[in-house]
Amino acid sequence: MRRVPINTLLFYFVIGLPLWMFLIWLVWPKTKLTIAIVDKTVLFKTGQEHASLTWVLRNNKYSKTRSDLYKVGRDYFGFFPNKNKKFDLKGLEYVSKENLEKLSDDAEMAYFTDTYGIYSKEWYLAKNITERQRLLYGGLSANDMLFLKQMKNKKKLIITEFNTFATPTPANVARDFEQTFKIKWTGWVGKYFDSFDTLRNKELPYWLVKNYKAQNNNQWPFKKSGIAFVNKDDKIVVLEYLTDLNAEVPYILTTKKNRDKYSIPKSMKYPFWFDVIRTSRSNKIISFYDLQPNEKGAEILAKNNIPRQFPAIIEHYEADYKFLYFCGDYADNPISQGGSYFKGISYFRKLFYNNDVAAERVSFFWEFYRPMIETILKRYREDLIEEKKSQK
Repeated sequence: MRRVPINTLLFYFVIGLPLWMFLIWLVWPKTKLTIAIVDKTVLFKTGQEHASLTWVLRNNKYSKTRSDLYKVGRDYFGFFPNKNKKFDLKGLEYVSKENLEKLSDDAEMAYFTDTYGIYSKEWYLAKNITERQRLLYGGLSANDMLFLKQMKNKKKLIITEFNTFATPTPANVARDFEQTFKIKWTGWVGKYFDSFDTLRNKELPYWLVKNYKAQNNNQWPFKKSGIAFVNKDDKIVVLEYLTDLNAEVPYILTTKKNRDKYSIPKSMKYPFWFDVIRTSRSNKIISFYDLQPNEKGAEILAKNNIPRQFPAIIEHYEADYKFLYFCGDYADNPISQGGSYFKGISYFRKLFYNNDVAAERVSFFWEFYRPMIETILKRYREDLIEEKKSQK
């Protein structure tokens, strides 16, 4: 009998591995977990602002019913794009008080991924617009807030993210959110830009440059990469890499206790939108941002009351209620849903990104968001099972 060379066997194993990964995913048992997902910023059917969440749900076979897995373009409340520039609004503001109460009974958890909304030119021109526009739909509503309170009172898990209660949320609703969950927005949001050169970076917001010039004698002296801060009163603060910052991008730092708890790394770069939040002692700070300014940058931050370190993940997971706030646009990552059909694909994650590029965001999904959400869902699901056992 002729032996098959080990190299040949290895070749067929590698070629057939994706098939085996898919088949394992296919037969993996479903776990029912009913989640009320809210996303008001869905410009395209790909639903990028909540696609990362849907990826994790599908990859781990969490289902909204006994048989139906979550679909990124269907299973959420908010803005639904249609053909020919038409759209449907299916947010919680259109749900009756009676049905809102029923939803809070049926849903096991809530996840508000994005409430920033859709704006006129952005929608009708179907592309990223760098100037300020008229709001079509967005902001946390009074009904959203009522639903969150109902979920809180029923001790169900609530996860919210960057911009949930910031602009364009009405001031009274924002105050209600802050008082309910004991956190407060400082008025500042920020983002890393890989170039502040207006000739090179066409994605640089026009309003950002315009407002800075209006506040600084028509000057825009920036060419390098760095972080831009925007206040709710439109004040702009810019810190350049090397000129003001020792680190090019903000980093999320986590203590050993919390990184063991959430399966996240000690340090993770974060090059996307974040907000500067304060919290009361009733909440725990799981992770925090570190901007790593130099002496000049520290002076600029202090002058504008922006801390060099501030919360990245805030948690209140106690007997009275369960709440998490991600101080960044964490569920928004350029990730394809196709990979969610392969069990064990995370073992090959380093093939999907180049960590040497400061602006890339795929590594954040693989190394931080995915393991964190998987850990949160697994823990919460186990808690639900224990609660049901104790009620018998």
